[in-house]
Amino acid sequence: MSQEQINILQRALKREKTARKAAEKILESKSRELYALSEELKITNTKLETSVSEKSSQLAGVFENIIDAYMVMDLRGNVLKMNDAASKLFGYNLSEEKLNVNSLIYTEDITYAFESFSELVEKGRFSNYTARVFRKNKEVRWVQINASLIYDADQKPIAAQGIIRNITELKSLEAQKEKIRNALEKSNNELHEYAHIVSHDLKSPLRSIDALVSWIKSDNEGKLDEETLQNFSMIESTLETMERLISNILEYSSAGSETNKLEDVNLNNTMEDVNRLLFVPEHISIDILKKMPTVKGDPTKFQQLFQNLMSNAVKFSNKDNGIVEVDFVEEPSFYQFSVKDNGIGIEKKFHDRIFKIFHSLNRNKESTGIGLSIVKKIVDLYEGTIWLDSEFGKGTTFFFTIKK
Repeated sequence: MSQEQINILQRALKREKTARKAAEKILESKSRELYALSEELKITNTKLETSVSEKSSQLAGVFENIIDAYMVMDLRGNVLKMNDAASKLFGYNLSEEKLNVNSLIYTEDITYAFESFSELVEKGRFSNYTARVFRKNKEVRWVQINASLIYDADQKPIAAQGIIRNITELKSLEAQKEKIRNALEKSNNELHEYAHIVSHDLKSPLRSIDALVSWIKSDNEGKLDEETLQNFSMIESTLETMERLISNILEYSSAGSETNKLEDVNLNNTMEDVNRLLFVPEHISIDILKKMPTVKGDPTKFQQLFQNLMSNAVKFSNKDNGIVEVDFVEEPSFYQFSVKDNGIGIEKKFHDRIFKIFHSLNRNKESTGIGLSIVKKIVDLYEGTIWLDSEFGKGTTFFFTIKK
C-alpha cells in the first residue's frame, strides 16, 4: 500500500472517530434528557395514581353514603352495582344473586316504564319518573327516579345510572290528605246547605209574626193607644234585628268557604257597587284616594269585604264632617289596603276582640257583631292579614293585605 493510500485511510479514520465522538455526545445528551423525562413521568404517574386512588375512595364513600338508593345497570336492564340504600329498598344482594330491573316493575306500570326507558335512550336522561315497584318479597313501594346514560370514550352509551327515592310514606300521606279534604269539602257543603235551610225556616215565622202585627195594627187603626203602638213598633224593630242577624250568620257561614271563582276583579267597579248599596248621610264623605288595582278572586267576596269595612266606618261616625278614606299601597308580592275614618275610634284593649263573631263594642241596633268577623274570614281565605290602628275618640284605620 502506498503512502498516499495510507494517508487517505488515516484521514478517513480520523473523521470517523470525530463523527463517533460527536454522535456519542449527542446520544449522551439525549439520554440525560430521556432520563430526566422518565423521572418526571414517574413522579407524575405516582401523583396521578395517588389522586385516582383518593378520588376513587371519595367516590366510593359518596356512593355508599347517598341517602337515596343508587343503581347502575347495563342497557339490557341487568343491575351492575347498587349501594346499601338500594339493597335495603329492593331486598336484593348483588354479591349473592343477579337482578334485572324488569323484575322490579309493577305490573300496571309496565307501559309507563318502557316509555320512560325509551325517553332515557333517546334524550340521555329522564326526571321525576314516579311509579310503583316490587321488592324481592313482592311488597309494593312507590319510588321517584332520576336517571341518565353513561357513555364510553367514543360517546357511545354503555350503561345507565339512577337515583331512586322511596316516596311510599309521602304517597300514603297524600292519599290521607285527599280523603280528609274530600270529607271536609262534603261536610262544608252540607253545613252550608243546612245554614240556608235553617235561615229560611227561622225567617218564615219571623215574617209571619211581622205580618200578624201589621194586620192587628191595620184592623185596630184608631183604637190603639200610644203605648200599645210603641210596643208594636218595638216588636217590629226586634223582628227586623232578628232577621238581619239570621242573614248575617248565613253570610258569615259562607264568607270563608273556598270558591272556584278566580277571575280578575277590578276594585274600581267594586267601589262603585259598594257606594250604590251603602246609605251615606250627607255629612259623611267617602273618598277613594287613588285608582284601585285589579286582583284575582271572587267579586262577591271582595264586595263583602269592602262593604263591611266601609259601612262600619259610616255607621260609627260621630263627627259633623265624617270622612271615610279608602287607599292602598303596592308591594312586590301583595297589595296593602286601608279604610280610614274619623269616627268614635276603638280602645286598644278591644283590638284583639273585634274580629270575633258577636263581639260588638257598640249597642247600635244595626250592629250584630258579625261584620268584622266576615271581613277576617275573607282576608284569611285569600291568605292575607288584617289589623287596625285606632285612637279612641279620633278614628280608626283598618289595614289588610291581599296577595297578588
